[in-house]
Amino acid sequence: MDEEYDAIILGTGLKECVLSGLLSVSGKRVLHMDRNGYYGGACASMYLEQLFEHFGKKDCDVSGYGKSRNWNVDLIPKFLMADGVLVKLLIYTGVTRYLEFKQVDGSYVFKAGKVHKVPGTEAEALSSSLMGFFEKKRFRNLLQFAFKYEEDQPSTHEGLDLTKVPMQQLYEKYNLDTNVRDFV
Repeated sequence: MDEEYDAIILGTGLKECVLSGLLSVSGKRVLHMDRNGYYGGACASMYLEQLFEHFGKKDCDVSGYGKSRNWNVDLIPKFLMADGVLVKLLIYTGVTRYLEFKQVDGSYVFKAGKVHKVPGTEAEALSSSLMGFFEKKRFRNLLQFAFKYEEDQPSTHEGLDLTKVPMQQLYEKYNLDTNVRDFV
């Protein structure tokens, strides 16, 4: 490796990959390296063997779970908005060759020993056991406020500037309990 490079990028997290991709697309010679045996840094997706090793369980038998490579467990789950600037940047740099995009079918929360679907529609919210009757009404009021809110229309703000107000203040305004705050 006695070649010359315009840039040397250390680490394979998302920022490093995007930077490397941008430099490469613009014609720069880039050496991109990582000290780990997997890509992604702190937000890597790992096979089962890698995951167990990462958490100090090097000699665990994972054969009972099927093939290790059939699993991909994210250390930090990632969500990208479908039409966001980041997605356009990833496509432009070619990094998408190494990514897999999937539509999110739903969000789930673990509560009281059970997995519950976080309501995504009005019908799901009404039938959900995550909230009681009064809590559902208060949560609905928060969602209606959010849907009506237009940044350039102060009449929709109800006295709140969402660029300055922390989420805690919205929870308090709509009297949402800790249970709802946890899954929101």
